[in-house]
Amino acid sequence: MTTPATAARPAMRPLRREVPRLDDDYTAAAAHRRLAFLADARGTRSEHLGHYSFDPATAAGNIENFVGAAQVPVGIAGPLLVDGEHAHGEFYVPLATTEGALVASYNRGMKLLHAADGVRTTVVADLMQRAPVFGFGSAREARAFGDWLTANFTEIKAEAEVATHAGRLHDIEQYAASRFLFLRFNFTTGDASGQNLTGHATLRACAWIQASYPGIQEFYLEGGLATDKKSSQVNVLRTRGKRVVAEAIIPAALIRQHMHAAPADMSRARGISNLGGQLAGAAGNGNHAANAVAALFTATGQDIADVAESSVALVYTEILDDGSYYYSVTLPSLIVATYGGGTGLPTQRECLELLGCYGSGGVHKLAEIVAATVLCGEVSLGAAVVAGDWVAAHERLGRNRP
Repeated sequence: MTTPATAARPAMRPLRREVPRLDDDYTAAAAHRRLAFLADARGTRSEHLGHYSFDPATAAGNIENFVGAAQVPVGIAGPLLVDGEHAHGEFYVPLATTEGALVASYNRGMKLLHAADGVRTTVVADLMQRAPVFGFGSAREARAFGDWLTANFTEIKAEAEVATHAGRLHDIEQYAASRFLFLRFNFTTGDASGQNLTGHATLRACAWIQASYPGIQEFYLEGGLATDKKSSQVNVLRTRGKRVVAEAIIPAALIRQHMHAAPADMSRARGISNLGGQLAGAAGNGNHAANAVAALFTATGQDIADVAESSVALVYTEILDDGSYYYSVTLPSLIVATYGGGTGLPTQRECLELLGCYGSGGVHKLAEIVAATVLCGEVSLGAAVVAGDWVAAHERLGRNRP
């Protein structure tokens, strides 16, 4: 009997054609072979994908089945004036994006805040997590295990740090639910973003825990509480990566001159936007922090998927007694690196060097520059909405149509 399900099933499964791999896989020859394979398999010709300026060997550890590079346009905004503890002075900020009007908007915000004596930045916390979970026969057994972890933290810390040169175990948070104990191992990670580092170190520590403590029935290295590459309330409250604050005091006359808006109008719109975001269930109350974060991440070789948590922004504004507008942005889970990952790729390294952030000792400086850039964009877009020129700017600068 033929049913709709069997009738729709193909008579024969298509032959699976593997993407070619070579012994020496990170070469121009290997990339060209894969492009030829794609042309044959899909009937398409890639004119630009196979053109790039770096040695494919430098991409080992960053990509598999390498065929070429996606060339994202990079624009420069600035100068950005920063008064930070790590970033101090003027910076020209590389933004990789395909969204017209974006660089112009950040440039406008930077011009305004430069005239207002710049952006003050502060890194207030720095922690990266791996979050294992242990299961027991009952809630009381899980509670007893938590007490044992607290008593043996020094030994656990020593075991974790054997697995890493840069990482240091700061503390272990405990969250009990049912017969499980969910943990957050909090590490400092130097100039690396630290996700892989924390994974290795936590796995070693947990192996020691399993060998030392009887009665563990279940163990998973990641129980979901780190919320890696997802926005979450726990990371807003407890920090993931760098917790950075950027703030500025903007005289009312400068806002009227550069933004054609008044602080009172911007403050009123901000209050309404907060209410709308609450209705929507938004994780933060920023205007478009993801634009700056994604553009800077793409330019400087960050893990772009970390935009999910890194772009959560907590905005606070206030009209001061003299009529000036105080504007601050807190990024509670900004994940950046100046060493490792994609930061050493040629164009990404050049962008980090442009900011003076590449390599050892640069990560807090980069975090402050990202936060300051976000603030400039928040002020610029907020003013554009109030002044009524938001759509007009996109129509003028953001149209790329046949």
